[in-house]
Amino acid sequence: MNKKLSIITINFNNFEGLKRTVESVVNQTWQEFEYIVIDGGSTDGSAEYLQSQSEHINYWVSEPDNGIYNAMNKGIARAAGQYLLFLNSGDHFYKNKILEQNHIFLNEKDLIYFNLNFVDKTNSRVGNYPEHLLFSHFINDTLPHPATFIKSSLFKRVGLYDESLNIVSDWKFFILALFKYNCTYKKFDEVLATYYLDGISSNLINQKMIYEERKSVLNSEFKGYIDDITQLLELRTIVFNLRKSKKIGLLVKLGLIHKF
Repeated sequence: MNKKLSIITINFNNFEGLKRTVESVVNQTWQEFEYIVIDGGSTDGSAEYLQSQSEHINYWVSEPDNGIYNAMNKGIARAAGQYLLFLNSGDHFYKNKILEQNHIFLNEKDLIYFNLNFVDKTNSRVGNYPEHLLFSHFINDTLPHPATFIKSSLFKRVGLYDESLNIVSDWKFFILALFKYNCTYKKFDEVLATYYLDGISSNLINQKMIYEERKSVLNSEFKGYIDDITQLLELRTIVFNLRKSKKIGLLVKLGLIHKF
């Protein structure tokens, strides 16, 4: 019988992070889910650790893969849950009762998302996500995959993660699901998980790659929207500069032109 939820963890040579994630999953007070771990052939003891935790893991494998999204797609292929949650190596649930308190909300909507706790070397902050998702939100932001339950059937409509992208394939999936396939969604104003700002997408060196990959996806899938937004921003800049112009202000005072 299918579970309501499949939790998927991917890992590669992040032994300490993997332990933190697995312990977080194992310690949940509500356990009516399946747990899947996809390891990319780690050589740091991760595979041995997974073997030691086999009684808590429904399926795990340690073998070479073709990157983050290939590993996530492997997890999708093995998952039997109605909803999927990607809690990748290093990330963990915010508290041990979080699934017990919120699993009842896993119904009907395609995306069910929460807030996410971000942690860096010195402090932490909560990322609050909007209840109403606009296209403009995804120009520079996304939904938090460690705090977003995705209905498994949505991957059949939208497709799997794009393995040709290095960093933004989860962002691409969300923006396509919402604004091309009109998926349904619901926000709950609670922190679901903690994400550590030491991952590939958090590295400043990779910010240029994120920009370029997003730009490529937007131009490929939503070029008309982007052209409209660009023209609108350019027009707003022109109007703003005109309003600041002393000469324009003088002409308005003289009644030679109308205020705008």
